Amino acid sequence: MKVVKFGGSSVANATQLRKVADIVLDDPERKVVVVSAPGKRSSDDVKMTDLLIELAGKVIGNEDYDTALSAVMDRFREIIQELELSEDLTETIQKNIQYIISSHESAEWTLDALKSCGEDGSAQILSAYLQSKDVKAAYVNPKEAGIIVSDEPGQAQVLDESLEQLYKLHEREGILVVPGFFGYSKEGRLVTFPRGGSDITGSIVAAGVKADLYENFTDVDSVYCVNPNIVSNPKQITSLTYKEMRELSYAGFSVFHDEALIPAFKAKIPVCIKNTNNPQAPGTMIVAENEAGYGRVTGIASDKGFLTLYVSKYLMNREIGFGRRLLQILEDENISFEHAPSGIDDMSVILREEELYGEKEERILARIQEELDVDMVNIERNMAMVMLVGEGMNSTIGLASQATRAFREAEVNIEMINQGSSEVSMMFGVDAEGMERVVQYLYREFFE
Repeated sequence: MKVVKFGGSSVANATQLRKVADIVLDDPERKVVVVSAPGKRSSDDVKMTDLLIELAGKVIGNEDYDTALSAVMDRFREIIQELELSEDLTETIQKNIQYIISSHESAEWTLDALKSCGEDGSAQILSAYLQSKDVKAAYVNPKEAGIIVSDEPGQAQVLDESLEQLYKLHEREGILVVPGFFGYSKEGRLVTFPRGGSDITGSIVAAGVKADLYENFTDVDSVYCVNPNIVSNPKQITSLTYKEMRELSYAGFSVFHDEALIPAFKAKIPVCIKNTNNPQAPGTMIVAENEAGYGRVTGIASDKGFLTLYVSKYLMNREIGFGRRLLQILEDENISFEHAPSGIDDMSVILREEELYGEKEERILARIQEELDVDMVNIERNMAMVMLVGEGMNSTIGLASQATRAFREAEVNIEMINQGSSEVSMMFGVDAEGMERVVQYLYREFFE
């Protein structure tokens, strides 16, 4: 059995949905299909999820929502009519949306429930289209499928009992179409996953049914070794490991949200990234182990929007608990940190820029000064992170020398360097203005 997931661009309109149906029917092992909400039809279009968020805002704010609702339904209606499906399907989708609006319990529930209508509508439309082609297919609601999650609106985590429930899908015949992005709490409450939620659903379903392969169809032939917006025509990655993918997705690779593969990773299910518009391309395989490529640089990731919280104190290394107390101040302010390289008398904490602002920033600086009695504390903004990723890089002699040569040739100063014991990545902090230039030189050094 294969579980196959289609992203927003793959279900954006009727033309794309026809491609999806052809891909599913081309392989009899593709038994479970997970779909996203309709994405953009063009670069200046609006995603269905954004239309639903606007609708939710109107409902929650007790404003007139007729125009926002019409925008949502017009999009669904266009797809249904072009696929020559029954108008009853349009009415079913609209009744579901109207029910959520009339049941408006709380802002959190209304937002989650309305956001889920994009994926839910896609699943109902695809299953109906498959049925119109005389294919045995069924829409399966996440509650019916057994996707049980924690009751955390917008931040749901799948619960272990889901996997046993999902395995029962083997007992059903035909093609099963499941909407991504949401599940149900033990109390029966609809709750959505975080960003990248449909990928998370696909991974959960693949783990639950113990699939032989999880195929994730998007709008690119494969994962590239570097951002194609920075380097023209970069090389494609044919195979990489879960660890490599998680590092790459965390640091700016947009194919996957970095938590999306965790269920598949735990179940050791291989994942294949493929292109809906070019399904014959081999794509990129993501596997548990990739011995053939051990020790090489697999990809270069980069991302802007970081800052450094720098703290200095003489004889810091002799002060037991200093690091814990510093990080405790951040925890008290509900701030998560990304990295924390340190020296004998100083320590830097790398944060996302949006984590620290205004009064919160002033309060934290004051607390560090008063509670830790430091010699210096300051903040440096406008940082970018550039990351080399590859299993076993730490055992490759001369790799750091190659990297620093690229920085020298790009004339970009290294503000921070960090390599963990995992041997999967080497990270460099640079001024954001030099990020793209150094990525281009690193690509030349390791891939050309």
